Amino acid sequence: MSAPLTARLACGCRLAFKSGSAGSPVTVVVERKAETCTLAIHVGGMAIYDHRSALRPSTRINPPLQPDYEDG
Repeated sequence: MSAPLTARLACGCRLAFKSGSAGSPVTVVVERKAETCTLAIHVGGMAIYDHRSALRPSTRINPPLQPDYEDG
């Protein structure tokens, strides 16, 4: 990537897209967490998406399952 790119999420957090390393073409990092953001997975300075050619387990925390939830 030639220039750093940024994006703003609906929650107010700002993302940065940076060149990856070791087989990763791009890394998405929460550049700045908004004070109004209620999402616990948005941590300032932490990568939230790192695409690598090798398969590995997800680093994201999944929400707890809700057994009483019915779809439909």
